[in-house]
Amino acid sequence: MAYVAGDKILDDEYNTFVNSSSSPYGYNHFAGTGSAEYGLGQTHIATVSGGSTTITASQWNTLLTGLDNIADHTNASVTARTQVTAGDTIAIKAAVEADLATLAAAVAGGSTSATALGTNAVGSSSNSGTWNGTSTIERSVTFANADKMRWFFNAGGKIRIDPSCVTGIDGSKDDVFSDLTATAIGNLDFGAHATTRSGSGETLTTNGLANGFYDISTSYVTLIKLTSDNSGYTSNTVEIQAKLNAAPGSATVVTIKMISTDAADDTTYTSGNTDGVPANPNEAPRMTLALIEVYPTDAQGLSAAIQAASNAEVSNSTS
Repeated sequence: MAYVAGDKILDDEYNTFVNSSSSPYGYNHFAGTGSAEYGLGQTHIATVSGGSTTITASQWNTLLTGLDNIADHTNASVTARTQVTAGDTIAIKAAVEADLATLAAAVAGGSTSATALGTNAVGSSSNSGTWNGTSTIERSVTFANADKMRWFFNAGGKIRIDPSCVTGIDGSKDDVFSDLTATAIGNLDFGAHATTRSGSGETLTTNGLANGFYDISTSYVTLIKLTSDNSGYTSNTVEIQAKLNAAPGSATVVTIKMISTDAADDTTYTSGNTDGVPANPNEAPRMTLALIEVYPTDAQGLSAAIQAASNAEVSNSTS
C-alpha cells in the first residue's frame, strides 16, 4: 500500500531506510561516513524514536532529497519523485528500497559514471639529467584522514598518472621513452577498483589494470609495465607501480613509482663521429612523473569537493 503523510508509520521502517548498515543499506551508510567502499562524507540524516512515531512529510523530503543528490552525482537511475506535503502520497516502500540498493551499488563500484569531477595538479618530478641504466621516481599523495581517502575514491575520484620524458636531447632514446610514456601509457587513471589507460601501443609486459585503491596495500603492485617495440630497443621498459601506507580503509597515503629501464645494447658515438647525431646517443632522456587528482566536485549533489591534503616527492634517482 502507499503511505500518506500524517499516517503513523513505524519509525523503525524509516530508520532502516536512513541508517541500515547491512544490506539493503540505508542512506547514511553509503552517503554518510560508511565504511570500506561505502561512504561519501555527506551529512547524516537523523533517525527517529518512539515506537509508532509519525514520519512527517519533512522527514521524507529530507530522505528523498538525499537520494536525489547522490543519484545526481553518481548518475545512477532512480525513481522520479517530487517533494511531498501533508496529504500527499509518499512513495511506496518498494521504490525506496530499490533506489537505496541502486545508489549503494553505484557508490560501492566507485561512482564510475560520475561526471562532476575536477582536475588539480598535485606534483611533478623530473630526473636531474640523462641516464643509462635505471630511472626511479616516486611521488606520494596524502589525504587528511582515512575516511576522506575512501570518500574520494568512492565518489569517482582518481589519481591520474601522467608520465613523460624530456625530448630533443639524445636522439632515438628520446623517441623510445616518449613512445612508452606519453603515447603508450598516456593518462593512467588509478581509481577505486581499476586503473584505466588512455594510450595504446608498445608491448604490454605486465597488465595490472584490474588493480585499484581497494586492491592494493603496503607493498608495491604493478599497474602496468610496457616494453619498447622499437627495433634495437626491445629491452627498454617503463613500469608504473602503486602502494598504500596501510590497508584500504585505514590508509591515508598513496605512493606512485615509475621505474624506467634502459638495457639496450647501443653504441656511444665519439667526438669524431657526431655530425647530425647526439654526442651520447646511449643516454636515456630525463623522465618526468606528474600526478593529477581527478577529484569529485560539489557540482552535482555532493555538499563539498573531496580532495587530497598534500603531496610530496619520495625519491628521484638514476643509475
